[in-house]
Amino acid sequence: MDFLSGFVAIIGPPNSGKSTLLNRFLGQKVAITSPKPQTTRNRILGVHNGDGYQIAFVDTPGIHRTRSRLHKSMVSSAKASLQEVDIILLVVGLGEAGHRDEVIDVVRLLKKTARPVLLAINKIDLIKKENLLPLIESYDTLGCFDSIIPLSALYGDGVEILREELRKRLSAGPQFFPPDMVTDKSKGFLIAEVIREKIYYATRGELPYSSAVVVEEIEDDKKRNLLKVRAVIYVEKASQRGIILGKGGSLIKTIGKNARLDLERMFSAKVYLELFVKVEKNWTRDSRSLRKLGY
Repeated sequence: MDFLSGFVAIIGPPNSGKSTLLNRFLGQKVAITSPKPQTTRNRILGVHNGDGYQIAFVDTPGIHRTRSRLHKSMVSSAKASLQEVDIILLVVGLGEAGHRDEVIDVVRLLKKTARPVLLAINKIDLIKKENLLPLIESYDTLGCFDSIIPLSALYGDGVEILREELRKRLSAGPQFFPPDMVTDKSKGFLIAEVIREKIYYATRGELPYSSAVVVEEIEDDKKRNLLKVRAVIYVEKASQRGIILGKGGSLIKTIGKNARLDLERMFSAKVYLELFVKVEKNWTRDSRSLRKLGY
């Protein structure tokens, strides 16, 4: 029997649960999540290996209407993924208001592609079962989906059904990545993302969107099973720096502690984490600063 493989783009509006679904497929955390929209900023590759097949998932930033230079870059990255994959998986989340126009925008894009398109209706745990069928039928009238699968990425309901629907649409092909590879992202990228996730949970308003994390140094002491990490949190204003630090440094200590615990689980090692906060004025609107900070 031929080995099956393919690339799958996970796309959709912000906060629809794309990253949670990717982590569920992989059985471990490679993409950060938060209750706030536009948490994912970069394309993230996640590799799932099954019996006789391999799926390379590309998790993308949420597609949304925006004027921000940072968010325009994110949306362009998501749209570019549609040209580089074999299957497109559109994820829409229930319980999130205001995304109808954004879903229609995505559907317009999808109608121009000859690739198989699957729709995952996520967060079904938030609605009554009797309301699900009318919802599926309303999406079916859009006329561009090869299959519609209701699921809960958070609890795993329906995920195996989706996995099988994807496997059936793979083609005979090579094993693109080693069987023990889960993501193409570096250790530094994963560490920075975990720190950024903790900023999203610890702060409110615009501050999470005005912050970026750069890992400047990683020392891997294998004899002591210890990772020493030095990272810098960049913000746009001096006032934001004060908020991130917190009274007497309390908030940055909380962010650091929560990030360290996650990283220790992720890498199965002790982690010593040093965090610093610097101001990069208006970095979300400056193309040079965006490149400097990895966007």
